[in-house]
Amino acid sequence: MMNYSSRPPEEPAVHAQDLTVVRGSRTVLRGLGFTVPRGRITGLLGPSGCGKSTLMRAVVGTQAKVTGTLHVLGRPAGHPSLRTRIGYVTQAPSVYDDLTVRQNLDYFAAILDPGRSAADRRHDNVTRAIADVDLTGHADSLAGALSGGQRSRVSLAVALLGTPELLVLDEPTVGLDPVLRRDLWQLFHDLAAERGATLLVSSHVMDEAERCHQLLLMRAGEVLADGTPEALRTRTGADTVEAAFLRLVDEATAAARTKESSR
Repeated sequence: MMNYSSRPPEEPAVHAQDLTVVRGSRTVLRGLGFTVPRGRITGLLGPSGCGKSTLMRAVVGTQAKVTGTLHVLGRPAGHPSLRTRIGYVTQAPSVYDDLTVRQNLDYFAAILDPGRSAADRRHDNVTRAIADVDLTGHADSLAGALSGGQRSRVSLAVALLGTPELLVLDEPTVGLDPVLRRDLWQLFHDLAAERGATLLVSSHVMDEAERCHQLLLMRAGEVLADGTPEALRTRTGADTVEAAFLRLVDEATAAARTKESSR
């Protein structure tokens, strides 16, 4: 069962110790231990199928069969008080195609803050979130008529409602053109620098690692390494984070073979 002991508020945005997830007969996450610092962008990088999405679901409290310790913003993951403090964007856009962009955000804003009038919600949150993702010119377009990249931005706008302290973004730039990817990463940095938000961003595109303040490199349900891009390059003597990752994979593979042969 999850360890629900309390932690002081000065803890990192996310703190995990011996975090394990088992699905059927398969162990998806294997005793992970890591921290995510507040007010910075932490990249969660690794190949498809390595457990990134499972880890993110654990952080936002929607993953079943989680054991170990996992605290988010000073609370156990999944605690009811975290619902309005975390924004979560899944890989597939989570919007209603038969509503306009503005109507989608009005709907989710009403769920987040039912006590406020629609006019106040629109003025304070909805309009700002639409502008954040550069969809002001499409605010009255049906979500179903937008391109895939635009629909992904609507999902991001929903996550930005209420100014969350932690944004958990599961491969938010997949399938986007280079210009939009650049603009979204600029937005991520603005959110961290200007609003003090913490971002946990997953990707399997290694060049995006260079855009992060901190990195968690994953492979086969384990964290191979964590640190700044510069620290990981220095540690491995590599010129890029991708080369550093490949060297770490080779080291882990060699260590596993040595351990196996010594039995």
